[in-house]
Amino acid sequence: MEEITVLIVEDDFRVAEINRQYVEQAAGYIVQKIVYSGREALDYLEDSEYLPDIVLLDVYIPDVDGMDLMWKIRQAYHEIDIMIVSAEKEAQSISAAFRGGVFDYIVKPVDHERFSKSLDNYREYRNLSKAKKEWEQSDIDGLTRNLQIQGGLDSSGASLPKGIDAITLDKMIELFSVMGMEAVTANEVSSALGISRSTARRYLEYLVSLKKMETKLIYGTVGRPQRKYVLS
Repeated sequence: MEEITVLIVEDDFRVAEINRQYVEQAAGYIVQKIVYSGREALDYLEDSEYLPDIVLLDVYIPDVDGMDLMWKIRQAYHEIDIMIVSAEKEAQSISAAFRGGVFDYIVKPVDHERFSKSLDNYREYRNLSKAKKEWEQSDIDGLTRNLQIQGGLDSSGASLPKGIDAITLDKMIELFSVMGMEAVTANEVSSALGISRSTARRYLEYLVSLKKMETKLIYGTVGRPQRKYVLS
């Protein structure tokens, strides 16, 4: 497995250590260096014999505006990818980050599962880049679907509604696409994912509203018919 090297730019020593642990728990990742200021980050990149594959960058850096630092890295080191990990939640900053080509934007406090999913997607992206000289549309669609779901977007790019979590939605989709489940009830999804029946139904109905799933009634010999969900 290819070793993916990471530079962490984080002024809080405790948060930097947490991020380091998260990164090194992910298969194939190693933290190349932790720096605690913008100046230290730029000096390290300038003097480094081997540049990191990706920079985990906090926007709130005491000696420099984090967004300015992002642009400096982007302009000077085109081959380095960037992932923002910050408490900054203003729409303007997040939009600017994506315009600058960041791979992902994670809001503090960091959710370990969300963080791990982003690292998995980045590894998938790098593996695909090295394995193929040309990407098929299906390759691109698969990657962007993962990024949209992990970032709180549905397949149309719209924000997820209240009560719908991106990680749970991703698991719900994998239940069908990866595990090969076909027609299921809310009870079956509840058992498979370890969530309540009402939660399972809420996510299933959301997928129905997106026309990704549809429902059908299964009539038995006695009792009420079962409401089952199938992929559209």
